[in-house]
Amino acid sequence: MGLGADGEGPADGPAAGVVHGLATRRETLATVESLTGGLLAAAIVEVAGVSSVYRGGLVVYATELKSRLAGVPQELLAERGPVDGDVAVALAEGGRRRCDADWCLATTGVAGPRPQDGKPVGLVYVAAAGPNGSVVRRLGLGGDRDLIRSATVVQALRLLAERVAASGAPSGATGGA
Repeated sequence: MGLGADGEGPADGPAAGVVHGLATRRETLATVESLTGGLLAAAIVEVAGVSSVYRGGLVVYATELKSRLAGVPQELLAERGPVDGDVAVALAEGGRRRCDADWCLATTGVAGPRPQDGKPVGLVYVAAAGPNGSVVRRLGLGGDRDLIRSATVVQALRLLAERVAASGAPSGATGGA
């Protein structure tokens, strides 16, 4: 177990590991959430010392807000709908720009209890945008609504941890809190 971003408290769990890693690199993070509705941001801000890392986030539950606030092209949303890998990437890239952050995580999917626009419950996309581009991961999650949302948070944080580790030396922070 390592220390939190503040160098004081313990860093355990995926959010603490990500925050500590970004703090060490002097890089910043933002979030754009649909499916998780703020749960990802809540997990991140629980970590002591997070203010040196977390720039902020957007909760864009309504489809039109994905375009208006996060910059997802309206044509993409009209063609594919909100639950799509390219939409997840556009959310992450838009959030990174809007929040002036080095990294951004985005979530979109169907938590249930019913399918949405022909997409099954448990179909989730998490995306990470960073200095070296963007990546999306398609997830097929089981369980009830709460379990799907909680698992999405963990998977998004794992994706970011992998991307940060693979990115090599820090890019230098673009923003700061």
